[in-house]
Amino acid sequence: MNRPRILTAAIPFLLLTAAQLHAQEAASFASEIPRLRLAAAEPDPLSKDALFGTSSESAEKKGVKLSGSFEGLGAYTYADPTHWSRAVGRLSLAAQGEFTADVKWRVGGRVDGDLVYATSDFYLPAVKRNQRLTAIWGENYIDVSAGSWDFRVGAQQIIWGEVVGLFFADVVSARDMRDFLLPRFDVIRIPQWAARAEYFAGDSHVEFVWIPVPTFDRIGKPGADFYAAPLPSPTPSNVAALFKDPGQPDRDLGNSNYGVRANTLVSGWDLAAFYYRSLSSSPTFYRQATGTPGQPFVFQPSYDRIWQAGGTVSKDLGEAVLRGEAVYASGQGYSVTDPSVPQGVVQRNTLDYIVSVEFPLPGDTRLNVQGFQRAYFGGGGSDIAIKSDGFGASVFLSTKLTDAFEPQILWIQNFKDAGGMIRPRVNWYPAKNTALGFGVDIFTGPSDGYFGRYNNRDRAYAELRYDF
Repeated sequence: MNRPRILTAAIPFLLLTAAQLHAQEAASFASEIPRLRLAAAEPDPLSKDALFGTSSESAEKKGVKLSGSFEGLGAYTYADPTHWSRAVGRLSLAAQGEFTADVKWRVGGRVDGDLVYATSDFYLPAVKRNQRLTAIWGENYIDVSAGSWDFRVGAQQIIWGEVVGLFFADVVSARDMRDFLLPRFDVIRIPQWAARAEYFAGDSHVEFVWIPVPTFDRIGKPGADFYAAPLPSPTPSNVAALFKDPGQPDRDLGNSNYGVRANTLVSGWDLAAFYYRSLSSSPTFYRQATGTPGQPFVFQPSYDRIWQAGGTVSKDLGEAVLRGEAVYASGQGYSVTDPSVPQGVVQRNTLDYIVSVEFPLPGDTRLNVQGFQRAYFGGGGSDIAIKSDGFGASVFLSTKLTDAFEPQILWIQNFKDAGGMIRPRVNWYPAKNTALGFGVDIFTGPSDGYFGRYNNRDRAYAELRYDF
């Protein structure tokens, strides 16, 4: 085994999944099934209701509103070695209400249980313990309105991106990456415990965020199908032993995260800029010497102190919608293949950008086309262990054959070395608040590419969801 190749880049270049391209019909489960959203059907992005996840109608209602969902997902990895890879049941519950018209609250959480990780002999014991039962807090916060100011304190999603279904400018939320990019974004995102303030003035607003104790990505354990380092599947125990648990930073104010974002409307253009200073939510794998002849080194995941600055833009162009994002990052470490590099890590600044166009087609068909690129500064990306630079594109196409059947496909391709991901799927809505989905997830590319490292994890799956 070429050990330098089992390192991982600390910030994934691209976080896409078809499960985040969905329609806005709140009365049906289609709101959670992958579909393309048109900005014309979405709330005003500058309104308080859109930014704080409330609505004028709900604000008028008193009392407590309860909601939730139950999901079941079964997945079979048909690439060699074949194995059952998911048999999860997921229960989500939430409640929200208000103490007064200016003081609102929300509580929620989720529990996942998986029979595969409870019973299978395919995975290592540490992986099974990590993924057979998981409890994750949802959004748990209090909102206070005071004139032109809104304040939110507690666990919350802070979403700064404008493009549909991607994590480019969404730099704040932590993520559950144990299933890579395959779940919906509301499953992937982990709320941060934060204090947040927003000031509104006409068509403009400014947002301030402080996270005193950051939450970090869940990356699972070595030997999991989508562990952050590209390990073989199944993973031998002696290989898994090379990777330690992430080192948690000290809980002091010096390690807190903070940022500011401002946006405004100018002649129909929604323009935003932000700055965010933080510990990276995803770890960098540092090589450490052990002094043991049989195992001379191990990899210690640690969180780098970074800053990110960027901007977003969106514009309605008749029935089409144009969106764009750009993010410059500094301080992030990346694992490299050169064994002579101290700790196997270099720091490189990066620029990520994306341009997105989406529009409807005849026959209740929707199309989204996006182009994106990452550029490394101060050395390029040829020596980075997990290849993620260069130009790429994605195409998402969805159509409705009937009110109940919706085939779709997402194709993401990096045209350099990162590989690609193809996700055909059929959604079936047999009853109100109920949906079934059937699909295939296919990974392509070289084994050191961002997508290609999972090229023997191709799977077929079926899932059911009921909202209540």
